[in-house]
Amino acid sequence: MTTEQQGRGEGWVAGQIAILAAIALAPPELGGLPRLPNWCLPIGLIIGLAGGAIGLAGIRGLGQNLTPFPKPKEDATLIQSGIYSVVRHPIYAGLFLAALGFGLARRSIPSLVLSVLLGIFFDQKARREERWLIAKFPEYQSYTAKVRGRIMPF
Repeated sequence: MTTEQQGRGEGWVAGQIAILAAIALAPPELGGLPRLPNWCLPIGLIIGLAGGAIGLAGIRGLGQNLTPFPKPKEDATLIQSGIYSVVRHPIYAGLFLAALGFGLARRSIPSLVLSVLLGIFFDQKARREERWLIAKFPEYQSYTAKVRGRIMPF
């Protein structure tokens, strides 16, 4: 068994924290890249707030099942209602949209590039998490057929 199979996914959490910190600390301008136009600020705020709402709905929907790690808790139950009837990983979706909104609000191309990296990271993390979920919940396979969106509903 590899460390990834034995653990709870600690490396995924560390990677997520590192990318989120890089987004927060990225300078608005870098290497001669221009700042984005002023109209990006209100759009970024709207996207960021929407991301926060989606992420909070995901946290609330999980209830006692919530864990920072991608491996489900031993006593977890499969949630398929609420926001989870629309998207399978709404917390990742919320964090991604919040990061994207933050980059737009700051008018920062470096933050936006790192936000895209975060989206790719979350897709890979969700794929790993789903292998654990399928192993724990045989019905997860049929859930993925009903709820097609892994991170985004489309």
